[in-house]
Amino acid sequence: MSRAKGDVAEDRAVEYLKECGFFIVERNFYSRFGEIDIISTKDNVLHFVEVKSGEDYESAVENITPSKLQKLIKTAHIYMKKNSLDVDFTLDGVIVTPQTIELLENITL
Repeated sequence: MSRAKGDVAEDRAVEYLKECGFFIVERNFYSRFGEIDIISTKDNVLHFVEVKSGEDYESAVENITPSKLQKLIKTAHIYMKKNSLDVDFTLDGVIVTPQTIELLENITL
């Protein structure tokens, strides 16, 4: 997927999360392990969000691989250490298709 398409999907995800009551803390946080697309909070929980898009749900969700999750976990820990945070957190996914947006909370291996 091109960076431009990814940016559009992330913008749609941000708007969706805001509508669901999330506060956006940061976008596109990078570490040597990878990137976190969106960092947000809701109900005193920090949410590290991976955005995946595709023509349909299946093709998008299949891109959340065990390898991607490991990178996301390592990058989340770096973010928390860098910002001296000791809070509850979760790893979430937002699946963006031309027709729908769906939040997958607390994704795990």
